[in-house]
Amino acid sequence: MSSEREAAKAAFLETHGFGDVRRQPLGGDASTRSYERLHRGDESFIFMDQPPALESVVCPPGATDAERLALGYNAAARLAAGSVAAFVATADYLTRRGLSAPRVFAYDVAQGLAVLEDLGDGLYATLIAEGQDERPLYYAAVDLQVALHAETPPDVLAIGDVRWPLLTYDALALKHATDTFLEWWPQFAGIPAFSPQAVAEWDALWAPIWVRGEAGASVFTHRDYHAQNLLWLPQREGVARVGLLDFQDALRAHPAWDLTHLLQDARRDVSPALEAAMLDHYLAARTSVDREAFIADYRALAASNAARILGRVFARQALLGRRQYEAYMPRTWRYLERNLTDPALADLKAWFDRYVPAEARR
Repeated sequence: MSSEREAAKAAFLETHGFGDVRRQPLGGDASTRSYERLHRGDESFIFMDQPPALESVVCPPGATDAERLALGYNAAARLAAGSVAAFVATADYLTRRGLSAPRVFAYDVAQGLAVLEDLGDGLYATLIAEGQDERPLYYAAVDLQVALHAETPPDVLAIGDVRWPLLTYDALALKHATDTFLEWWPQFAGIPAFSPQAVAEWDALWAPIWVRGEAGASVFTHRDYHAQNLLWLPQREGVARVGLLDFQDALRAHPAWDLTHLLQDARRDVSPALEAAMLDHYLAARTSVDREAFIADYRALAASNAARILGRVFARQALLGRRQYEAYMPRTWRYLERNLTDPALADLKAWFDRYVPAEARR
């Protein structure tokens, strides 16, 4: 970290009444954000550092497809680029609904800094690995989805003078994200680049799925809703027992989207039986939803998400030297192949069988 950035962080903390805290660095993730835990007596807080200059620009509301593509991946895929504005506006939207996003005690959007409520270390992934029964945790996480999906979200999230558009996870964003498999997987797996014919077939097969994803985009969507971004808060009640992290990329999307992340978690095994039980639980609570159509969309969007994760997240990160992501790849392939057993996706299964041999799926 540069001395200038450290000086800016220290000045921010002093200005907002946190100049007397003890600072403890925390582990980061695959993004450009970093975190510290701040200690003051018996209190603790989380200090988020997201240098704005480290990310490409986000999608302006009303931008055309061509403009988004010219601006880069974040704009095309409608990612928030770690924006503190996105984080604080989204956190406010969630907390006003009685949900357990961190409260925001101080922020500076221009500098990319914020002090947040410390929700603790009880990550779903950690607790389950330590032996806690996963089913009550997953039931609560699905109940939270039901609660969020009961209302239509606004077009803009706002807190104070901060306004953040809740854009739609549209066909272009879905395509741009899924297409990263074409870009990164051959490089990682050591197979030839996909031919123009293969790419044309890919586009034709996925296009109806991306259109369905956009057409069904009707609910607030966390977008990264899985066991490493959920905290168990048993001292709270109802859906507030589920603590929420890493939600700044939120969009308006298909209601199946967050469930695909939760129930086909690339970082931990979710059994087919648990997946089926949670889908049943969700659909039992949302009786107006057509079950057959929802499951078809769920399988198709989950396949799209698995391809995105294999390409943009895991293969790209591994090629950049972060080899730890290779450990998650076999699981993600299993999820993808599970989805492709849906008869409606038979042609997509045939594409993978034709162009990605078994030895290149690792």
